[in-house]
Amino acid sequence: MRVEEYPWSKSQALAEDYVHNIEKARAIFPYHPSVEANWSKRAKWLDQSNRFTANRSELVKVLLEYNKIIGNTSEAIENIKSLEDPSTLAVVGGQQTGLFTGPLLVIYKAITLIQSAKHAEKLLNRKVIPVFWLAGEDHDFDEVNHTFTLTQQLEVSKIRIDHPTGIRCSVSKLTIQQWEEAIQQLDNSLMHTEFKAGLIHKLSEIGAQSLTLVDFFARIFVWLFREQGLILMDSDNPAIRGLEGPMFSQLLQKHEIINQAYLQGKDRVEALGYKAQSELAPHNVNLFVFTDQGERVLLQWDGHQYHDKKKERSFTVDEMNHWAETCPERLSNNVMTRPLMQEFLFPVLATVLGPGEIAYWGLTGLAFEALGMEMPIIIPRMEFTLIEGTVAKQMDKFTLSFETVVEEFELWKQEWLTAQDQLGLPARFTEAKQQFNQVYGPIVDTLAGINPGLRKLGETNMHKIIEQMEFLEAKAVEANLVQYEAALRHLDRIRLTLYPLGKPQERVYNIIGYLNKYGESFLQQLLELPYTTEGSHRIIYI
Repeated sequence: MRVEEYPWSKSQALAEDYVHNIEKARAIFPYHPSVEANWSKRAKWLDQSNRFTANRSELVKVLLEYNKIIGNTSEAIENIKSLEDPSTLAVVGGQQTGLFTGPLLVIYKAITLIQSAKHAEKLLNRKVIPVFWLAGEDHDFDEVNHTFTLTQQLEVSKIRIDHPTGIRCSVSKLTIQQWEEAIQQLDNSLMHTEFKAGLIHKLSEIGAQSLTLVDFFARIFVWLFREQGLILMDSDNPAIRGLEGPMFSQLLQKHEIINQAYLQGKDRVEALGYKAQSELAPHNVNLFVFTDQGERVLLQWDGHQYHDKKKERSFTVDEMNHWAETCPERLSNNVMTRPLMQEFLFPVLATVLGPGEIAYWGLTGLAFEALGMEMPIIIPRMEFTLIEGTVAKQMDKFTLSFETVVEEFELWKQEWLTAQDQLGLPARFTEAKQQFNQVYGPIVDTLAGINPGLRKLGETNMHKIIEQMEFLEAKAVEANLVQYEAALRHLDRIRLTLYPLGKPQERVYNIIGYLNKYGESFLQQLLELPYTTEGSHRIIYI
């Protein structure tokens, strides 16, 4: 694989400045992974701090139970057991559990986790394990119920499953009865290769063992990263919730202090010229509660009791405290408190985040401090665009750069088409219409002297003639383009491969399409790419 860097700006200014270790971003984040001393500094803080944490032995038991259920490998099991040793540290990250693992960026996040743990282990000469949490409790089903592949017919194929109930509830509690249909959709969209039959068989085998979409995701991850020792954790696992109970109690007791810390964090971020990336308000509790119907409701505070946004349901302080102590599975973190819960559960040396996540983590620093914690090292997720050999050759043929494809493709394409027009049809038709107007217009004007009605008839006549000329022009241009159909198909393939649906490739396509073309060894090649903490976008020629 040949690798090139491309300076693709992040969607969030704060993330962009953090990645490049700009001074004003350093006022928000205590560490940067490019500074080697920060790794040992963070490790030392974890060793010496008296922060509030979960019971490690109980955490090990819960992780072992879950990872054995999903069939995780001996490498992962040994990594879990290593958590019993107080010196073991973790690199942590996670994602919503999308269909067939969702877009490529999810795979890239896991690769970043694995490589970061290996990097830290060598740097610190102590055990560092990779942990990937599955955001099984997130309720936006429309974000995870689909994925995309590029078909041989150059169509972006959307593979999806429908919501079985329509209730706004946990993804983890949704059955996956329609997985067979989804696998058939995937089968239909993939080109026939030497790897296809085995790939579809494996996915069908995994699906047959899976009860939920989260379970399906987890088992695919186990298969893909079976040699990497990647620990998986379902954040909606009731056993994990049981461990989180003491932290939920803390988050409830101190919710006003914590929310004030977020608001101060927002002020700090905005004072530095950045836009806050999370909706914060004085009444936020930053926790969800599951109702008796299984619906996940975001909590707010009115000074006396908790309630939902519409104030249709309310919960007393005693009621919430009781749930935190006796049935913490009824509670759930939002994006603002999840970093704090992650810090409570694990000895987090570093966390792997995408640009949007970096932006909202920038609001959490003071909340960490309010709980006697410290924000860990933030590692930008590695970003890639994959360019296949045939596509690279076509780009060379057109002398088309990656920058042009993702920044100004339509303009370039129109200019290219104009350059191919040897007959100059648009210009000649424009000239013809101008000449027609110059000759015919004065004649129509004189008709008013004969009869006012004739002028109106003449103008209508002129308009119809111009319309017919434009119709002929469109047909002529269309006929002229026929000879460039093959070239246009090549251009469309370039665009659809690199920047589908007007988005970066990693945010659209699924890994399965590439495994179908190149086999399982393709993922191993990605795992062996040079490690970087700089978060730059890399173009991978395959």
